[in-house]
Amino acid sequence: MTGFRLVIGSDVAGFDYKEALLADLRADQRVESVEDLGVMAEGLEDESYGEVAIAAAERIRSGRADRGILVCGTGIGVAIAANKVPGVRATVAHDSFSVERSILSNDCQILTFGQRVIGLQLALRLAQEWLGYEFDPASPSNEKVAVITAYERTQ
Repeated sequence: MTGFRLVIGSDVAGFDYKEALLADLRADQRVESVEDLGVMAEGLEDESYGEVAIAAAERIRSGRADRGILVCGTGIGVAIAANKVPGVRATVAHDSFSVERSILSNDCQILTFGQRVIGLQLALRLAQEWLGYEFDPASPSNEKVAVITAYERTQ
């Protein structure tokens, strides 16, 4: 793998963290590219968290991106919206263990944060940790993720 192709996005409630995460990710040598899906300016409310999250998840589903990071007030709304896209797994994580397990146990492609929930330095650190994990398809967790994938195919 040459480097992660990432997408990042937020609503207005997550704009400040999105901007800080974007700058940090663009400086990371493990990252090939980062596409900013918006919102593009603080106070600009043209796009809801649902629109941004679905756009991110669609890019992952189509293979145009490997992973994504989304921010809203709590991280919950963007996770719910992204999870509506078949084949995409998104989770809120505000601690190191949850970040680790989101990849190693669940093969999540999208990590979400709540700007109103955690501090900026913690969000930056967790994003860096998250990039360090890779799902192992030979792990026992693969069978558990396969149950989700199989169910999605029946819908």
